[in-house]
Amino acid sequence: MMPVNGDTDEEREMEKFKAFKLTEVEKKIRAEFVEVTLDDLDPGDVVLRVAYSSVNYKDALAATGKGKILRRASCIGGIDFSGTVLSSTDPRFAKGDAVLTVGGEYVGVSHDGGYAAYARVPGDYITKVPPGMSLWEAMAFGTAGYTAGIAMVRMEHEGLKPANGPVIVSGATGGVGSIAVSILARLGYHVVALTGKESESDWLKKLGAKEILLRQSLNLEKIKPLDKAMWAGAVDNLGGPVLAWMASTMKENGVIASIGLAASPQLNTWVMPFILRGARLLGINSGDGSADVRETVWRRLASDMKPPLLKEMCRTIPLRELPGVFDDYINAKVTRRTVVDLSE
Repeated sequence: MMPVNGDTDEEREMEKFKAFKLTEVEKKIRAEFVEVTLDDLDPGDVVLRVAYSSVNYKDALAATGKGKILRRASCIGGIDFSGTVLSSTDPRFAKGDAVLTVGGEYVGVSHDGGYAAYARVPGDYITKVPPGMSLWEAMAFGTAGYTAGIAMVRMEHEGLKPANGPVIVSGATGGVGSIAVSILARLGYHVVALTGKESESDWLKKLGAKEILLRQSLNLEKIKPLDKAMWAGAVDNLGGPVLAWMASTMKENGVIASIGLAASPQLNTWVMPFILRGARLLGINSGDGSADVRETVWRRLASDMKPPLLKEMCRTIPLRELPGVFDDYINAKVTRRTVVDLSE
């Protein structure tokens, strides 16, 4: 049932609205639509009307039970959301503010998340949407875009600039990878997209990649401690041998942003690239950022780092279609971001 905004807080609290809830039953996850009221939601300082959410790999792991993601027996899913504040006891936020939350450690796993028409959260969980960004765009970025943004800001802080040389991005068709490719290209970098999906080459070039490097062309069985120096920067979503190869091929003072472990959580490498070439390995954790970091990254994403083709990089689905998308994320069949429209 589509909720209708009540005239008073009391009326709104009594409304029933749809939510996508995850419940662990006998070590398996039951994912289902339920009807709830505001009284059923977890406590928090800020109540908001959710406009959009998104789908991330973490959401898919939680909903399918493929990963040990839930931190309690039952929780409304959705680690990301954007919406409008209805009421707040936190002085940082007022009725009518456009806000978002992404990449946190609690929302959607231990605190009711964004797959519902309304949310109630502590003020520390949310950030104001910056000027120049819509609620839809906030979720077009979501955790993936925010993570790519953190990587870019930190790499720049370590001295990366276009004049230094090419930047390679692994997992380039994924959510983080595709946004990273587009951000780097917009900022003037020579981007090399590393992918296992040759069929997506034209799309990656459209996003701004100057070169396509197929993962199957690499010999990852024989990685040298120091190989030919090629990259001024690297954004890695895979981990394992690909990250080890990246380290061995970094240029002097090259910077690697380690974001994901889609291929492997292990890293077997040598110290030579870090000592002899001054390479730096930056761990990027989207769930651990101060308010200042969040505001800086979102301000950049709303301005000079906004991908020109952001709308083409996403598809938008209604909440009712949400259960049908998770398997594609688990099976690595997704090449676009998924925004979830909560207006139904």
